[in-house]
Amino acid sequence: MAQGSTIEWTEATWNPVTGCDKISPGCKFCYAERMAKRLHAMGNPNYQNEFRVTLQPQMLNRPLEWSKPQTIFVNSMSDLFHDDVPPEYIHRVFRTMREANWHRFQVLTKRSDRLLKMSDELEWATNIWMGVSVENRDYCYRIDHLRHTNAAVKFLSVEPLLGPLSDLSLEGIDWLIVGGESGPKARRVDPEWVVDIRDQCIAANVPFFFKQWGGTNKKKTGRTLDGRVWDQMPL
Repeated sequence: MAQGSTIEWTEATWNPVTGCDKISPGCKFCYAERMAKRLHAMGNPNYQNEFRVTLQPQMLNRPLEWSKPQTIFVNSMSDLFHDDVPPEYIHRVFRTMREANWHRFQVLTKRSDRLLKMSDELEWATNIWMGVSVENRDYCYRIDHLRHTNAAVKFLSVEPLLGPLSDLSLEGIDWLIVGGESGPKARRVDPEWVVDIRDQCIAANVPFFFKQWGGTNKKKTGRTLDGRVWDQMPL
C-alpha cells in the first residue's frame, strides 16, 4: 500500500527525494524538517542524512506497485525542483508518474523558476498536477511561473498564509488551497485574509479548499469557514 496521509487534500505520499533547505518565510517552521529529524532518531534508513537533500532511487517505482487508484502528494518531505536534484532524476520521477496513469499525482514546489525553466523538456500527462506555494504577496511571481508551464492542472498552495493576498491573478489556475500555519511556533492567520481569497476564488470560478486554521493545536481550531467545510477539488 501507499503511505497513507493525514494531509486533508491528498490520500497518500510518495518521497523519491527527501530533505530540503529554507528559501522563503513559509519555510521558517518547516514540518518536514521536524519530521525528518524524528524519523532519523527512529532509525528510518531513508532519513540517515536527516534533512539534507537525498535521492531515494529505491522509491522511484513504488507507485507502480499500488494497484488501487489514489491521489498522491509527491515529495511531501522535499522539493522535486531543488537545485540538488539532477534533471535526469526529475525526468525519472515524471516517467513513473506517466506510467502509473491510474493515480493522480500532486507535485508542489517553491522553486518555480527551475520548474519553468524545465517545463518544456518535461513530458507532462493529465494525471500530473503541478502547484506552487505562495505564502505572501512577495512570492506571487511563482504564480506567473506556474501559469507558463505545460501542466494540465495547475494549483496554488497558499500555506502557511502569512499575509493578505488581494487582487490575485487566477487566470489559468485550476485549484487553490489555503491553510494557516500549525505547530509549536505557528504564526497567526487573519480570518479576513482567508475570506478574501475564498471570495476571489468564487468570483474566478476556481475550486477552493480550506485546509485548516492551524495554530499550536490545529484540531482545536478546526477547518470550518463561515460555518462549513470547503473541500472543493478540480473536476
